[in-house]
Amino acid sequence: MAEIARIIEIVEPEARALGYDLVRVALFGKSEVGDEEHTLQIMAERPETGQLLIEECAELSRRVSDRLDIMEAAGDVLIHGAYRLEVSSPGIDRPLTRPKDFAAWIGHEVRIELSELIDKRKRFRGDLVGFDPATNTISVEEDAVVYEVPFALVTRAKLVLTDKLIAASRPIDMTGADDIVEEQED
Repeated sequence: MAEIARIIEIVEPEARALGYDLVRVALFGKSEVGDEEHTLQIMAERPETGQLLIEECAELSRRVSDRLDIMEAAGDVLIHGAYRLEVSSPGIDRPLTRPKDFAAWIGHEVRIELSELIDKRKRFRGDLVGFDPATNTISVEEDAVVYEVPFALVTRAKLVLTDKLIAASRPIDMTGADDIVEEQED
């Protein structure tokens, strides 16, 4: 399996060159009867909107694919075997992967999983009530108790889809939506 840090080193400059911030890079794989099938998932966003349009996803996908092909032709193989490249916007119930994500979404419900126990637990679901950039500590309120969670222990975190989150989210850019023609089946 490929080292994800090395993949990020390659993907991040490609995203930045297009003006996008990298939200997450993940490599998922499964092995069946000796065959390995992988999916390289890349989530990126425009810093000013927090989203990517489909054309921007395609543009980043082509750029990353071309870069990985060039590296592979030169003998630098990051992902062994066949893989799918999946590029997307983070979506409304987005993953929280960076300290700035936690700071930006204070006041919304989150689900957090940790690599180590805190108060005999690894999972928390509650309101994100604070983020301290000096200590990189996340404050989550669950059942009227505030838990202090070190960012370094977070293995997975995401926003929970709620009415409040929907109301707070920026509308998706609908440019060109009026030009879409739906065909009726006979």
